[in-house]
Order: sequence, then C-alpha cells, then structure tokens
Amino acid sequence: MMNILASPTSFLMLFIPFIIGGIGALILRKNDSASNVWGNIFAIIGSSWSLIFALSALYTKANFSLSFQPSYSPFFPISFHVDALSALFILIISLVAIFCSLYGLGYVKHFYKHYDIGVLGFFYNMFLASMLLVVSSFNVLFFLMVWEIMSITSYFLVSYERKNPENVKAGLLYFIMTHAGTACIILAFLILFAFTGSFDFATISAHSAAIPSLFKNGVFILAVIGFGMKAGIIPLHIWLPSAHPAAPSHVSALMSGVMIKTGIYMMIRLFLDIFMPIPLWWGLTLLIIGAVSALLGVLYALTEHNLKRLLAYHSIENIGIILLGLGASMTFTSLGMPQLATLSMVAALFHTANHAIFKSLLFLSAGSVINQTHTKNIEEYGGLIKRMPQTAFFFLIGAMAISALPPLNGFFSEWLTFQALFQGIAAADLTVRWIFIISTGALALTGGLALTCFVKAFGATFLARPRTLHGEHVKESSIFFQLGMGGLAILCIAFGVFSGSLSSVLKYIAESVQQLKGVSSALVTSQTQTIIVGDNFSSASAVALLIALGISLFAVTFAAQYLIYRKQRVDSGLTWDCGTDLTPRMEITATGFSHSIIRIFKGILKPTRQTGIEYRDETSRYFPKSRIVSLGIRDAYRTYLYDPLNILILKFSNYTKKIQGGNINVYILYIFIALLLTLFFVHR
Repeated sequence: MMNILASPTSFLMLFIPFIIGGIGALILRKNDSASNVWGNIFAIIGSSWSLIFALSALYTKANFSLSFQPSYSPFFPISFHVDALSALFILIISLVAIFCSLYGLGYVKHFYKHYDIGVLGFFYNMFLASMLLVVSSFNVLFFLMVWEIMSITSYFLVSYERKNPENVKAGLLYFIMTHAGTACIILAFLILFAFTGSFDFATISAHSAAIPSLFKNGVFILAVIGFGMKAGIIPLHIWLPSAHPAAPSHVSALMSGVMIKTGIYMMIRLFLDIFMPIPLWWGLTLLIIGAVSALLGVLYALTEHNLKRLLAYHSIENIGIILLGLGASMTFTSLGMPQLATLSMVAALFHTANHAIFKSLLFLSAGSVINQTHTKNIEEYGGLIKRMPQTAFFFLIGAMAISALPPLNGFFSEWLTFQALFQGIAAADLTVRWIFIISTGALALTGGLALTCFVKAFGATFLARPRTLHGEHVKESSIFFQLGMGGLAILCIAFGVFSGSLSSVLKYIAESVQQLKGVSSALVTSQTQTIIVGDNFSSASAVALLIALGISLFAVTFAAQYLIYRKQRVDSGLTWDCGTDLTPRMEITATGFSHSIIRIFKGILKPTRQTGIEYRDETSRYFPKSRIVSLGIRDAYRTYLYDPLNILILKFSNYTKKIQGGNINVYILYIFIALLLTLFFVHR
C-alpha cells in the first residue's frame, strides 16, 4: 500500500486538486463565499494528499524520476525527481499548507465585497503547487519555469490588497528583488551548461568535476546571491520585511514558513549533492553569513513595532540559524568529517521543519489579532488576553517555540545546531575553530535577544490594559482561525516532546541526509525519548526536561506557600495609584521596553531621536503643553548600499540615454559595430 502511495502516478496526482481549486475559484468568483470555500477546500485536499505521499515516500525510501518530452518543445523536457530530501520538503510544505488553508476559510471572509476572492483562490492554489514543483523538478529549464511561477504567484498575493499603496510598493520591491535573484540563478546555470553540455541535474552532477575551480566558485557566489535573495539572507533581505506584512496572513505564513526554504533546498541540492567535492571556504562563508543574518535579523526585530514586520525579521534570524547548520555541514564535508557533516545537516533540516511550524503559527496568530483590531501597530494593542484568550495562548506557544524554550520544538533544533558548532570547535584547526567560536557566540546571543523580543511582543500585545480603542472592542476569532492555529500549536509541542522518539520526524530527517554526498551514518541517534549526539558527547530528553520543569515548579510553589509566606498575614486592598486613576499611559510600551537594548547596539542600529514640544503660549517657555519624542531606526542597508546603488544606476541610465539620438544612420552604425564584434569573437 505504501509503495502505491509513493509511486510516480501518485506523485502526478498531487497537482490535480490544486488545478481544480484554482480554476474553480475563478469560475465561482462572482460568489465570494463559494469561491473562498472551493479554493481553500481543494487546497486542503491537495495538501493532505501531498502529505500522505511525502510520508509514504520517506517510509518506503522512494527514489524515482519522471521525464516527459513534449513534441511541440523538444528542447524543454519536463523532469521530476523524488528522493528523501525532496520528499522531506514536500512534507514540510504540505503540513503547513493544510492549516493555513483551514485558517483561510475564516480569514478570507473580511475581503468579501472588497476584493476578488476568485483571483485570491487561483493564485493561492497555484502558489502551493509551484512550491511542490520547485522541490521536485530535476531539469534546469523546467526548474526555472516553476521557480518563476512561484515568484509571480507570490507577487500577486503580496499585492492582493492593492488599495493600500504600501502593499503595491512592497509587491514591486519583491518583484524586482526576486527577479534580480533569478537573473543570478540563470547565469549560474548557463555556466554549468557551458561546461557540462546539459540542463539535467543528474548529468551536471556527473560532470561537475570537469568544471574549472574558478567558474565553480563563480557558480557558488551566484547561487548564494540568487537563492539567498529568496531565503532572505542579509544584506539581500530588504524585500522580506515589506512583502510578508503586505500579504494576507495565511499567505504570509506560507511565504515566511516554507517559501523562503526553497532557497535553502536548492543550496543543499547544489552544494552537497551536485557539487562534490567542495572547497573549505564555501562552508565557512555560509557560516559567517548565517551568524550575521541571525544576529542582525533579531536585532532589527527588536526595533520593530509592526507585528508582522517583527515576525518577518525573525524569519531572517532563523534562516541564519539554518545556514549555520548548512555551513557547518559543508565545512565538515570539506574537512573529511562525514559524521559531523551529517549531524550538522540534520540540525539544519530539523530547524527548517520546526521554523516552518512555529513561524506559521505566529503569523496566523498575528493575523487573528490584526483582523480584530484593524492595526498592525503593537503600541495600539494591550489587554487582548482577556478578549482573545485562545489567540493569546496560541501566540504564546509560538513565542516559546521560536525563543527555543523547552520542551517545544525550537529548543531541540537549536540545541542540535549548538552541538554541531561545539563539535567544530573541538575538531577543527585554529582558523576554522575561531569561525565556529564566533558562530556559536552569535547563536547564543541571538537566542537571548529572541526571547527578549517575544517578551516585548507578547506583553505589549496581550497583557495590561488596552492602550487605544483598537483593543477595547475586539472578540475572539472564529473557529476556522482557531483550528488553523491550534493544529500548528499541537505540532510545536509534538515535534518537541516526541523529538527523541524513533518514529519521529528526526529519524526521517537523519535518513534523508544519507543520500547526500560527503556524509555517512548519523552521529545523532534517538532512544527512549532521548536525543544522543556522538559517543555520549551530549544528550537531551524532552521527558526529562518536562519532569525537571515540573519538579522545579512544584518546589518553588511549595517553598513560597509553606516556608516563606506561611506565617505572613495577607491583606487585600486597593493598589496605591499616587492619587490618580490607573490609565494605559502608565504601562511600559514596546518602544520603552526595547530602548535600552537598542542603545547598547546603537553602533549597528543607528537609532534616531526627534523631540517636539508644544508650549501653552508664546511667552511661557517653562510650562509645555505637550512633549513628543519620536524614536526611529535608520535602515543601514538602504542608506549605505541600496540608495547609493540606485543613484549609480540612475546616473548610468541617464548617461546611456545620450546614445539614443534618434538618427537612423547612427543606429545602423551601432548594428554594424555589433556585427563586426560578433564575427570577431566567433572567428576566435
């Protein structure tokens, strides 16, 4: 039965529900409710079937290829390849898509009568199908086609709420950046074709040793830029904090949770499957990029008070953590340490899966809050835990998971990443060891700052009293919101508590890594709910952590109740309020909470401050009527990289306009010169 479910025929059937869902949503577009239900129900059916296929493929260790050669296009074969790595990514995409689509059944209702629901359903289904195609394509031309479909469909989803000019700008920025990345990817594949004579990934892999090292290094740089731009690594990330908040919340969850991971998938496929052996500096470069992205991503998240932009910056942070695992794996592969390479890759893929779950949960929870309050500004929330208790609980689960608090899933994948970096410190030589030390320090600091950031986000959003009218008249979201959030919250707990189980996803991740070149048997094993690294190098048990936390909580409660406060008299009374009524102005704000940390890192963040004072009259300088202090963060990447680059491009464009004189004789001269140059290079 499992073999049938993991067969090529079963794989091709995955895309039928998405096609039916997308086209049907367009046909029913005049009926908002019918279009919404049709599009999301078929998205759930297609994602569920994809999940079953992926689980069956991992269980049976399926490995097959499919290729079609259309008669009308002999140079454009349609080629698929499914192995453990692609099946793992299909599983991650499908698992998140099920709950996002379920959530969408309720969320999309607030677009009724305002936007075309059929268009949303069409692009949503095509977006899901394109992501599945990206991680299963095995021909360069076909891959580029589905990569472009994924980019275009996500662009239309980002720009869906087109009545908001900021969303249109965010979509345009995303469109430009993603196509700049695609240009780098195309150039990289053209170099590979020049030396291998093929666009087939298997053929390129077989002849990769014939590629000169100079061009091989060039392909690596282009691939890091192209796929790194999609993943959102720093400094190629500027589209991400704008695009993810602009998209509908269930689309934001998919983009942040799984779409950016397609860039990670292609890096793994190229660097550890097609290109082998690889030079040492490749892995070290990704380690440095990962450390910088993780640390700066969380620092910029701390400065944000737009809830969805805050979560978007945390995606950059977690991509950095994943790159730490990938970079360590590539480094160990180059050093001839296959077991450590396997450990690092398991850590990277485990965090890929975990981040997809808890980041999607956080975006869905944020969408629930925004849908009720109609604002994304954290400073305008407050006290929502009393009005939206379920959403608050689900957000808390996601916040604890992303902050790597045990026993949730984020803790164990970050713990594995730490073990891989510790192994690098212990096994590498002096130069490489220092890079591992710096990476470990960056990861530790990132973890602490992430916890601080989500204390701010949860506290300012759900605790204390409502600060504005936005938070006073809200109510809990509908059942579809809660089912989507609740399912992901359960997965956060399950992927943590059962991470050491032999039947867990960790087992399948370890097995999926085995097919990559330069790796060997896993240095990470699991038994009796315990994850063991190396020959008792370290271990972690979710059950033991739960018992320890329970005992600690009981001990603290017992000591407080029966030892410290036993003989003390407790009186209840009104809180002393300094002679005035308690108001929301007495609460600590998100700005105030993060200000001290921003000052510590002011050399990196470049904070700005503007003070405005309004006096009661022109003659009174000592009795101000109001005082306003505005704090901001300068976008260093725009200021020092993208703005100068934009100015340079505009100047170059204005200069080249001079050659367009409008004279036909001059244009003929240009053609003649181009022809002479072409003949010259062909002759050579």
